[in-house]
Amino acid sequence: MRILAAAALTLILLSLGTTAVADERSDWRQWRGPNGNGIAAEGQTPPTEWGDSKNVVWKTPVPGRGHSSPTVVGGKIILTTAHDEAKTQSVLGFDRATGKPLWNTVVNRGGFPRRIHPKNTHATPTAATNGKQVFVTFDAHTAVQLAALDLDGKILWKKSAGAFEPRRYPYGYAPSPTLYRNLVIVSGESDAAGFLAAFDQKDGREVWRTKRTAQISYTSPIVAKVAGREQLLMSGAKTIAAYDPATGKELWSTEGLCTVTCGTVVWDDRRVFVSGGYPQRGTIAVHADGSGKVAWKNTVKCYEQSMLVHNGYVYAVDDGGTAYCWKADSGEQQWRTRLGGPISASPILAGGHLYVSNERGTTFVFKADPAKFQLVAGNRLGDSTFATPTICGNRIYLRIATRGRDRQEWLYCIGGK
Repeated sequence: MRILAAAALTLILLSLGTTAVADERSDWRQWRGPNGNGIAAEGQTPPTEWGDSKNVVWKTPVPGRGHSSPTVVGGKIILTTAHDEAKTQSVLGFDRATGKPLWNTVVNRGGFPRRIHPKNTHATPTAATNGKQVFVTFDAHTAVQLAALDLDGKILWKKSAGAFEPRRYPYGYAPSPTLYRNLVIVSGESDAAGFLAAFDQKDGREVWRTKRTAQISYTSPIVAKVAGREQLLMSGAKTIAAYDPATGKELWSTEGLCTVTCGTVVWDDRRVFVSGGYPQRGTIAVHADGSGKVAWKNTVKCYEQSMLVHNGYVYAVDDGGTAYCWKADSGEQQWRTRLGGPISASPILAGGHLYVSNERGTTFVFKADPAKFQLVAGNRLGDSTFATPTICGNRIYLRIATRGRDRQEWLYCIGGK
């Protein structure tokens, strides 16, 4: 009886452990997190202060170079990276508990574009996962290369998602794939051609394709429940547009402020918010019911960063390192303050705090308080940060680099005792 009871208890504990690992709320499965809006799951209490010898659970070297954020699924962390000299683009797997490297799978060889922007890399898009497969995109061989891997790094299928050959602005590729039901959705915005396309996650079969205008832009597609329906949101080419994520059919579009945008569209229950860009600058809020009605706009340029909407307010940082808070319904400015830039990463919200990393290795933590700006900490690791932090399971995963004769990237796990 004692043996049976012990065995039963072991099975229960194993079941609980498996459930915890498989719980999506403890994961960060795609760019901008569990809901695609930069907000961590409820109940997260990650540290607000850290340093080389404070609240570092582990750190591990990352080979190559990339700006993609960590993707967290179960007991694994997924990163993409590229080797400029070897001309390879790879997907890396790490153990979530220890940081130990698990696998390194080369997805593409050769075919790198001749030029990219100095602030871009050949591994900038963040991987997406459905819990069983990992989906990645790279720019190679004048096309967006899409691949699916299993969680052990085995390539299941790969294909060209569409042509990508920017001419006037050869700055590289950046959009991350997004998942919707059984689809993986990919964008390719260039001045040669533009497209949105969806592929079956199981076998890579193309399900739909929608033509976009021939303009360079870097916005990642994202699916949101806004104005009472699911909408696939895109910006760029002086346009804000929404599509049916199941079919690719356009739902509505309206004039935007900027030709080029990089940040992902954000939203509340009625409006979408977009900022850019090049050559124009501005931030705009538009009603998402198809009316095209502009709620408000201003001249703030959040070019590389995505914004964040929380409890009726929009939080944003611009390239130069200034943070803003506006009312979501009217655009009325609540406060603005200089953090220190330049900034390329996007803000993340967890535990009532906003986390924003600048390009010099400092992550600022301040309260999500519209009444006044309240800085909690400025935490320095390394001396270069372009990747947006990932926050789940009460831990922060940071991709940073140290410069010098031999540049080295690192993946840090930050957590309390």
